[in-house]
Amino acid sequence: MEIIRENKKIDTPVVLTIGSFDGVHIGHRGMIHQLKELAENNNYKTAVLSFVPHPKKYFDKEGNLKLLTTDKEKAELLEKTGIDYLILENFDEKFASQEPEEFIKKLKDQYGMKILLMGYDHHFGKDRKGNYSYIRSLAPQMDFETEIIKPVLYEGVPVSSSLIRKLIEEGKIEKADKLLGYPYFIRGIVVSGNRIGNKLGFPTANIQIDSSDKLWPKQGVYIVKSPIDGQEVFGMMNIGVRPTIDGKKQIMEVHFFDFDKNLYGKDLQIEFLKRLRPEKKFNSLEALTNQLKEDKKKSLEWIKTQKEKISSNS
Repeated sequence: MEIIRENKKIDTPVVLTIGSFDGVHIGHRGMIHQLKELAENNNYKTAVLSFVPHPKKYFDKEGNLKLLTTDKEKAELLEKTGIDYLILENFDEKFASQEPEEFIKKLKDQYGMKILLMGYDHHFGKDRKGNYSYIRSLAPQMDFETEIIKPVLYEGVPVSSSLIRKLIEEGKIEKADKLLGYPYFIRGIVVSGNRIGNKLGFPTANIQIDSSDKLWPKQGVYIVKSPIDGQEVFGMMNIGVRPTIDGKKQIMEVHFFDFDKNLYGKDLQIEFLKRLRPEKKFNSLEALTNQLKEDKKKSLEWIKTQKEKISSNS
């Protein structure tokens, strides 16, 4: 996959689609499958145009919107789909105020667009005038074709990034993972903590998240896994303020099962598999320790069951 920025051109005909692609979920991959079929049938290349920053971030002046993927993560996930080009457009006031015809002309002249794959409810350009019906009316005179995206449905509802964000905010991580098509993950650096976990018999790695824009799952205890030095390591993560200990600052800390390597300073990817319970305050450290033992027991039972399911299906 080649990344196209600024004034760089694509000198070959492409089938192109446009979107924010936050999360690169199963709906996006359904769209990319359609994109690749059109390209193959016409002997064209595939191109995805996305934005920096996310358009909703541009209009979200208070900074409330959190995203499923950073720009780097999104590019990595899109590369795995096998597209030929990822076009990154700066989303700013100039871009938001341009006429749809001006944008379509750029897609044709600079990016080699021959076919535009577009959602039925997609809008772009000044006053959001560039909807599917309007763009389709431009196609004959501007010499390009349009195709409409076939939505991917889950329980009768179109899969969308906003739906997945809502599920993660509600702690419904298993359903979110189904719609993403992979476990939701965060990345961060292991930093020093207060080492209370060591005293309780549950040493933890405290994770400092790479990006302030990344969406944190709802507070609580989760079963997680992480690729570490070529090994798949399972554990349980707490997201919250640790009310039994200090209750001040929200943190992420993970206890890995049967793992004792030094992780300080290491970059980790933590993948969320299941939410076990909400965070709660205990009357004593002893009561907290007993709960952690129960959490570990439930986690290991769940992990064993999932591995058996995978083994029986393979």
